[in-house]
Amino acid sequence: MTDIHMHILPGLDDGAEDIYEALEMADTAARDGVRNIVATPHFNVPGEEGYTKEEYTHAFRRLQRAIDDEHIPVSLFDGAENFAAENISSLISSGRAKTLADSRYILIEFDFGCEAEFANRIAGEILSLGLVPVIAHAERYEFVRDDVFGALRALREAGCVIQLNRGSLEGSFGADVMEAAHFIVSNRLCDVVASDAHGARFRTPRLSGAADTVADETSGQYARLLFGINPQRMIADKSIIRP
Repeated sequence: MTDIHMHILPGLDDGAEDIYEALEMADTAARDGVRNIVATPHFNVPGEEGYTKEEYTHAFRRLQRAIDDEHIPVSLFDGAENFAAENISSLISSGRAKTLADSRYILIEFDFGCEAEFANRIAGEILSLGLVPVIAHAERYEFVRDDVFGALRALREAGCVIQLNRGSLEGSFGADVMEAAHFIVSNRLCDVVASDAHGARFRTPRLSGAADTVADETSGQYARLLFGINPQRMIADKSIIRP
């Protein structure tokens, strides 16, 4: 499996607190069957100071060395979860917003209460730059839950990729989000599932249980697409396969 959304870099956001927790997250993911991890700390969050390019590079290289020293069988790739403020297009154009593993795919997070019109406009701006917005945890947005078919159809037809959180399938974000997540999976409306892990004990990077759930509700082929094939194609900068 490949996990394209994990807050594993220590000290950059509300994810791993230190290098030891980051290593525990990497080890947990590896033991659960994950072979590729994209580090996606929050970027451009309103009201937060954030981190510099140098701080990111230092944290990434330090964790990579530690993973190699501990012989944990995972490959680490760089990325970020970019908040979709009005300035996100300029941050992308200036090279400050990171894509996933230096690919055309860029992980985008919206305010949970944003309007569909705003999300579609921002997505269109990013697409016009030649990148593919990956809509982080789409099931958690109010505008999606208000009209799942309409909201996700508009985003997907525009060219976006829909990412779902494994924790949403397990009720980690409430009953409404869990219901939406299962509806999205059952109707094959998402393209990739990721952990969005923030720690070693809370919101962990275990994906196998969610993969089993998707296989049980749909098919093993669809589960392999969401947890393995599509995320791997994304970090290889290849076009995803639509369900």
